[in-house]
Amino acid sequence: MPEDRHPNVDVSARPHRPVVLPAAPAYGQRSIAEVLTSAAASLGVDGFANTLGLPAASRVCVVLADGLGRNLLKQKSAHTPFLRSVIQAGQGEVPVWLDSAFPSTTAAALASFGTGLAPGQHGMVGYDVLDPEQDKVVNLLGNWDAGVDPAVWQPFPTVLERAAEHVDVTTVSLPQFGGSPMTRAALRGGNFISATTAHARTEAAAEAMSTAGPSLMYFYLNELDKAGHRYGCQSEQWEHQLEELDATMKRLNASLPAGTTILLTADHGMLDVPEQQRIDFSADPALVEGVRHTAGEPRMVHLYLENGAGKDVRDRLLAAWRARFGEQVWAFTREDALAAGLFGEVRTAVEGRIGDVMIAARDAVALYDTRRVRPTAMEVVGQHGSLTKAEREVPLLCFTAGGRSSRRG
Repeated sequence: MPEDRHPNVDVSARPHRPVVLPAAPAYGQRSIAEVLTSAAASLGVDGFANTLGLPAASRVCVVLADGLGRNLLKQKSAHTPFLRSVIQAGQGEVPVWLDSAFPSTTAAALASFGTGLAPGQHGMVGYDVLDPEQDKVVNLLGNWDAGVDPAVWQPFPTVLERAAEHVDVTTVSLPQFGGSPMTRAALRGGNFISATTAHARTEAAAEAMSTAGPSLMYFYLNELDKAGHRYGCQSEQWEHQLEELDATMKRLNASLPAGTTILLTADHGMLDVPEQQRIDFSADPALVEGVRHTAGEPRMVHLYLENGAGKDVRDRLLAAWRARFGEQVWAFTREDALAAGLFGEVRTAVEGRIGDVMIAARDAVALYDTRRVRPTAMEVVGQHGSLTKAEREVPLLCFTAGGRSSRRG
């Protein structure tokens, strides 16, 4: 953005005043990190707390629908007759919504889901972030750097591998995730069953649970998220995938052993960003002055300062972002984020992975550094990563499978 768009704004260094941020995710109370741990506890597995108050069970199937925000599920209820019947039946003491992790992105949220920990502990603090040891930005989702060992980056045992010492544990997911770095980091443990289509995954889940004793299953669906990124969450394509999700849940209800607890949750929500609001911030020198690396995602940008840069550089950068975007974003420091508890309690080894300055979108904007991302990245419609309710609030539905004889829904 040309500097003359703000001719009366002084972006010289000024003392930083902590920004007022939304409340941190409710880690330890009602966040995505409590789903698998509560499920394990409901099965009687030692070492876990049933924080979410799930009913005692001998079998639990936890379905994670990537990208299913609470707001979207409410808005699009006409497309989910089965899930609507579950909601209308009531959830007892079980919460009907949870907080995602921060950032509200798959790498951070799935890692919290899989470990039961906040991002400041498991270390997956963004889609891509700085690896201080290599002084380079590394991806934490689908394109891990060869110099990063998933078991070192995220060193804690997962819920699945801890539970597998006591009950049967199975993951049902897509083939490409069987040995992926993300799985090895945060979702390892138990048996892995792969199937390409949602229907095939449903059949595989039913077969696996039919022969198991006490068991915990993690069932992953990503079709909704893919449709949202490509077409937007207000598109016909997204609504079609939501209908497919509803059908999948109905099949699970009918095919899993009667009495199985079925949970449906998500890693994050989503909102659509218009093309004119997808902005190349690297085109404005003031927004990258003194910045050594950029990382994160378009709605939650990490900015890492040059080595040795002082507070004057940081404060000048904050002033420039606030002058350019005003109330469209939250612009804050690593210290602000830690004080607000956005990442939970942060290990010393994780601090350097977090940006010196962070920019979280408030409005429907997406922010790109086109020096380091492909041009096609700016074609993404559905976005997430920030602190808005649309992105951070996810559902938690709980019901009991009727088995093959069920006519429910």
